[in-house]
Amino acid sequence: MIMDRRTLSLSVFAGLVGGPALARAPKGPTPFGATPSVRQYDWQRLETYGFMHYTMNAFTDREWGYGDEPVSLFNPTDFSADQIVLAAKGGGLKGIILTAKHHDGFCLWPSRYTEHSVKFSPYKNGKGDIVGEMAEACRKHGLKFGVYLSPWDRNHAEYGRPAYVEYYHNQLEELTTQYGPLFEVWFDGANGGDGYYGGARERRKIDALTYYGWDTVRAIVRKNQPHAVMFADEHMDVRWVGNEHGQAGDPCWPTVDETPYTMAKGNAGVRGGNIWNPAETNTSIRPGWFWHADESPRTPANLTRVYFESVGRGTTLLLNLAPDRRGRVPDADVASLSGWKAILDKTFARNLATGARVTASSTYGEGFDPAQALKANGFWAARTSDKAGAWIRFDLPKAQTFDVIRTAEDIRKGVRVDDFAIDILENGRWRTLQTHTYIGYKRLTRLSAPVTTRAVRIRILKAAASPVLGDFGLFLMPPVLEEPVIKRDRAGLVSLSAAESDVRLFYTLDGSAPTTASTPFSAPFPLPEGGQVRAVAFSPARKVLSAASVALFDVAPVGWRTVSASSETPNALLDGKGFVGRKGQPAELILDLGKVYDLKGFTLTPGVQDIYLDVNTVAQMGAPAGYIASVSLDGQTFAPAGEGEFSNIANSRSEQRIRFDAPHKGRYLKLVLPRAVQDKPTVAFSGVGVITR
Repeated sequence: MIMDRRTLSLSVFAGLVGGPALARAPKGPTPFGATPSVRQYDWQRLETYGFMHYTMNAFTDREWGYGDEPVSLFNPTDFSADQIVLAAKGGGLKGIILTAKHHDGFCLWPSRYTEHSVKFSPYKNGKGDIVGEMAEACRKHGLKFGVYLSPWDRNHAEYGRPAYVEYYHNQLEELTTQYGPLFEVWFDGANGGDGYYGGARERRKIDALTYYGWDTVRAIVRKNQPHAVMFADEHMDVRWVGNEHGQAGDPCWPTVDETPYTMAKGNAGVRGGNIWNPAETNTSIRPGWFWHADESPRTPANLTRVYFESVGRGTTLLLNLAPDRRGRVPDADVASLSGWKAILDKTFARNLATGARVTASSTYGEGFDPAQALKANGFWAARTSDKAGAWIRFDLPKAQTFDVIRTAEDIRKGVRVDDFAIDILENGRWRTLQTHTYIGYKRLTRLSAPVTTRAVRIRILKAAASPVLGDFGLFLMPPVLEEPVIKRDRAGLVSLSAAESDVRLFYTLDGSAPTTASTPFSAPFPLPEGGQVRAVAFSPARKVLSAASVALFDVAPVGWRTVSASSETPNALLDGKGFVGRKGQPAELILDLGKVYDLKGFTLTPGVQDIYLDVNTVAQMGAPAGYIASVSLDGQTFAPAGEGEFSNIANSRSEQRIRFDAPHKGRYLKLVLPRAVQDKPTVAFSGVGVITR
C-alpha cells in the first residue's frame, strides 16, 4: 500500500495543509502546543470509515496491476453501489474512500484525459461511472465520500515526465469538482518502478519530493474541497500509522516534528511535536486489499480487537472492503461487519457511570466542573497549576461490573496528559487496574476480566499542562472470544494459542466444524505433509465459544536441503534464521525438497527485521521486489515456472503466495531475486515454502 515519501518543506506544509482555521474550543484553559484544524477535528470524530479497493485487480487476482491490463477485463456482473454502502453502514462505518485510480492507472470514472478508463470498458457499455455511483449511494445512505488517486501510474506513457504531472493534476481537478463534497483525499506513497508505461515496459524512477508538484496538488484540493483532509505519509492533514495490520502504537501521539517520516514515527508520533498530524490506522477486512477467491474476512471478534487497538488508542480506523467480481461485498464480509457492529453496539449501549457523583482535585472554573466529564461534549478542567497529581473521581449510585473504561481529552485544548492511572475502590482501598501513556481524542481501556466497584478514579501521573478530560464511561462487553491462532513450525509441528488465559482449545483435521466435542489441544502435533486445521476456543467460566479459525498448511520444509545460495550464510534460511543476500548483487537460491512434488507455486515471507537486530544492517536490507522461478527433477536442468513481482511487499509482512500458470513436477526449486525493494542494496527475507495443493 504505502512506501515512504521524503520530507516536504515545513513552510509549504503549514501554509497549505494546516491553515489558520483551528477547531473552536469552549473558553477555559489556554490550549497547549499544537491543536487540530476544524477539518482535522471533524475528521477525527468520524472514528471509523471504510476503504474500497476495487479495480482491474479484482478480475486479474493481483494486488498491484502492471498497467497493461486491457479495459475489456473490467466488467462487474452485478455492481451495486447501494449494496456496498449498506454493507459499510451495517458495520458502523461513517464513510467510504474509493480507489478511483490505483497503480495500474485504470480510472473508475470517465476521465476525459485518458482512454484507460471505465468509459471504454464493457461495464454498462461504457456509460458507467463507478465514482459517481459510489458518491451518489453514499449521499443517499448518509455516509461521507472520499477518493484515492494513486500518484504512480504504471499505464501512462508519460509517467516520469512533465506531461504526466499535468495529467495527474487534471485528474485531481476532475475528482474534486464533479462528485460533491469529499471528506478525505488519499495519496498513496508507492512511487515509481516497473510498469507498462504505454508499451515501454521499463522501470522508471522519480523524485517523490518534487515530481508531482505537491504544492499544486494541495492547492487544487484546498480550492475545490476546503473541508477535506489529505492523507499521505507526512506533511498532509493525516499521516499513515506505519503498518497495515490495524494496530496503532501505544502511545500514538497526534503530533509530529519536522524530521523525516519513518514507519516507527508514523506509529508512535512525537510527544510535544509542533505539527498536529494525527495517525490514520488502515487495514483490510481480508488478507489482501483486493478481492481474492481464496481469502476469508476477519471475524467480528478480531475486528473488535482492531477497533480497540486503533480507535481505542486515539486514531481513526480505515477498514478496507474488497468487492468481488460481481461488484458486491461478499456475504461473509457483510456478516462479519454486522457482527462487529452488534458487539460494539451492545458494549456501548449503556454507560454504567451515569448518575455518578463526580469530584476532582480542583476545578478550573464555571463550565468545567467535574460533573461535565459525564455530559455529552462536556469536559472537566483542573486549575492551571494542577498537573501531575490531579485526579477525578466517580462514585457510582451502586456497584457496577465493567471491563471497558473510556476517557478523553479535549484535543482542541491540545494534548496535555502524559501518564495516567485507572483506580477502583476495593474494600475501602484504591487498587490500580492499569496505567497508560497518552489519552488524546479517545482512550478505551479493555480489561482482561470484568471488575466490580462503586468508585473509579482517573489519576494524572505526569502532564505537560493541567488536564481537560471528558467523555468518561464504564461499559460491559457482551461475551466475545477471539478465535485461536494456528501456527506450524519448520519441523511440521502445529500449535494453537489464544489471547485469553482461561480458555480451552479444540481442533479438527478433517474439514469439519470444531466444537467442544472435537479433539482438545494439549501439545503441538505433527502435520509435515500439510492439511487443514480448524480450531475454536471455549471459555468454561463465561460459557462462550469462539468462531473457528482455519489454517491450510502445505508441506513443511522437513528434510529440505540448500543446494546453493548467494549468501554468506547459505544454510541460514532452512535453519530458521532467514536469507540475506550479498550486497549489490541479485539473490539466487536452489532448494532440494527431498522428493518430487507437483509444484503449483511457492511462498515467500518478508520480515527480516525480526531476524537481524543490527539496525545499520537492517537499513541496508529489503524484501525482494520480483522473482524468476524455475523447477527441476534432477537439479541440473531447470524449466521456467514463473516470473513476476511481489506486490506491496515493502510494507506488508504477510506471506506472499505465488501460483504458477500451470503445475510443474519437480524436486528442486530455483529462485532468482534480481533486486530489493526501495533500492535497498541487499535482498533479504525470512522464509520460503512451496504450494502443492
